[in-house]
Amino acid sequence: MTAHTDPSGHTSPLVPGDLFARHQVITGLRALADFLETNPAVPVPEYGDTFHFSARESDDAASAARVDQVAALLGVPVADDRPTGGHYTASKSFGRITYRIVHVPKRRHDEYDAYMSYRDNIRLDPDQNNGEDGNEGRAA
Repeated sequence: MTAHTDPSGHTSPLVPGDLFARHQVITGLRALADFLETNPAVPVPEYGDTFHFSARESDDAASAARVDQVAALLGVPVADDRPTGGHYTASKSFGRITYRIVHVPKRRHDEYDAYMSYRDNIRLDPDQNNGEDGNEGRAA
């Protein structure tokens, strides 16, 4: 729990950090919805969007348990793609907005880190794409 201090030096009552963050997220979502409703010229994604939450508990079992807990609250089944190297997820759509919780197993993180370890060893030949900034090219 954290104590928050205002500029005058007074300390407010202790508030669990996750409840404070939760309040700020919910308030922000409501403010965004109100803004979009009153400003129809501001574009929105035609097919909606996804609100992601990554379960990052102390270990794989605890993270999977967190996904299970949220799936039960959402009333949805869990999608377990871990046997094929994937993630452990649960999601529910609210209109065109989806809430999704995902657990990325440690093994998958380690595989990604190994894959990305070569990132700095590959450089594009600047002449390959006629001086344009693009993703086409070849290893130099």
